[in-house]
Amino acid sequence: MTFGARLLLAMVTILLVTVLGSMLAAERWLRDSIESTLVDEMQRQARLLAAALPHDAAELPRAAHRLAALGNRRMTIVDSTGVVVGDSEFDDPSLALLDNHLSRPEIAEALRRGWGVAKRYSTSTNRDELKVAVHAWPGVVRISAPMAQVDGVVVEAQRAVVVAACVALVLGLGLAWFGGREVSRPLGQLAAAARTVAAGGAPTYPSSTMPEVRQLVRAFRAMQEELATRMGDLRHRREETAAIVESMVEGVAAVDPSGEVVFCNRALRRLLDFDEGVSLPNLRELFRTPDARRIVDAMLDGEAVLGREITLDGRVVLVTARPLPPGGAVVCLHDITALRRLETVRRDFVANVSHELKTPLTSIAGYADILASDRPDPDTAARFLSVIRANASRMQYLVDDLLDLARLESGAWQPAVQPLDARTAAEAAWAEFAARADAAGVHFDISVGERASLYADPESLRQILTNLFDNALRYTPQGGRIRLDVQAADGGTTVAVSDTGAGIPAEHLPRVFERFYRADPARSRSQGGTGLGLSIVKHMVEAHGGRVDLTSALGRGTTVRILFPQPRSTA
Repeated sequence: MTFGARLLLAMVTILLVTVLGSMLAAERWLRDSIESTLVDEMQRQARLLAAALPHDAAELPRAAHRLAALGNRRMTIVDSTGVVVGDSEFDDPSLALLDNHLSRPEIAEALRRGWGVAKRYSTSTNRDELKVAVHAWPGVVRISAPMAQVDGVVVEAQRAVVVAACVALVLGLGLAWFGGREVSRPLGQLAAAARTVAAGGAPTYPSSTMPEVRQLVRAFRAMQEELATRMGDLRHRREETAAIVESMVEGVAAVDPSGEVVFCNRALRRLLDFDEGVSLPNLRELFRTPDARRIVDAMLDGEAVLGREITLDGRVVLVTARPLPPGGAVVCLHDITALRRLETVRRDFVANVSHELKTPLTSIAGYADILASDRPDPDTAARFLSVIRANASRMQYLVDDLLDLARLESGAWQPAVQPLDARTAAEAAWAEFAARADAAGVHFDISVGERASLYADPESLRQILTNLFDNALRYTPQGGRIRLDVQAADGGTTVAVSDTGAGIPAEHLPRVFERFYRADPARSRSQGGTGLGLSIVKHMVEAHGGRVDLTSALGRGTTVRILFPQPRSTA
């Protein structure tokens, strides 16, 4: 017998056995398969209907009838105690006559593990039913389908099996000999290539002598290449967008229509103090103040919010929001706390400068008017001129300090660093104050370590020491001591100026380097200080790449410690 005949006989035998076996096994197998499919469908339907239930218990009976009509299934709603609160097969008065369902197997299983299924005779409807229950509010939602529907589907499926078997018998006899091998092999390889593409790998395409298969392979190859190109473009655009959003200093978040945050960048997490990986709460919980809640309600209602300021956990935040077409919004939060603080500093600075200039100008104008109008005697005129000269000098010092400070803050000045002899520089700076110190009985000491090598700009070092010596001498009492200590340190050299003066209260220490800030304003102005010395010192030291700190105790003196870094070329 030829191969073709054997193949034909084998195909006839296989198909006949398959048809007979299918007829014998169809009822059991198809019933199980259909029931399993029906259970899955009913479970999904039950969850969808459960999600549509109202939260008003009084509305549940009517909701059961309405939703059952939509799903074309019997729907039963049971509370957590087993009481039926809604059933599409019964009206409201009849619900009270139904038995407690807590012992029903599908109900008990749904309460225990989330969902349950049972196939049994229903005493309520007097028929066999397939029941699927899911755990949902207010307890369990159950969907029922008559088994007669399953039986009808099984009969139809058996009929379809017979028809399909007959068609397969006719077609299989023709295709078994001519196309089986040529078609099955490349198609199997093409299926493997499709799975490889789905997994993100590089597929291997089959070769075939059949034109149709070759055309299919070419079409599949073109589709895979186009898909790879589009996916690459999409990935590139997504990465670009993510990089742009992550590089923004403003906090950006996308929220859904309910206010849940579905995306946010690192800047927003920093602003709201949330670590990476921690889910952000609903926007209504983040924005707790009345003004902020009104902004949230407006943006979720589809309104654009442009530049609205709110206070969020002590910070001033500028909020901008745009609605998204499907619902929700994109929110941008810009922390302007520092800007508002700078505006406050600017206003204070203008007020302080005005006040500092007004006092000497008033004195100069007053004494000048007296000199011009009253023509006092020479001794009085000399005294008035001395006062005018002193106030003019005070204004000159203030203007010079302001110009120096402006130059330092703008970055226009850069130190010309060179090696210096610390002792010589300190003695030259102290010479200006030596007479004052002797008159006040204040002693001055210098200590320079053996390994101390100081690198600094000579003029800026002189100005730094002058300001520190002036402050120390102003607040050191009769018989006190001022000490300059220069020592080698890690990364550079420390210069410390200490005094045994009145000291600074602890609450003033964080602000001593601010412009015009004085711990004792009345005493400072009476002694001629401008309030800019320590601010100038701080900026000059930082221009060298160093740092400055101040320690003080009330009644025990003050120490200002400066670190001048060692240049890299000499390290």
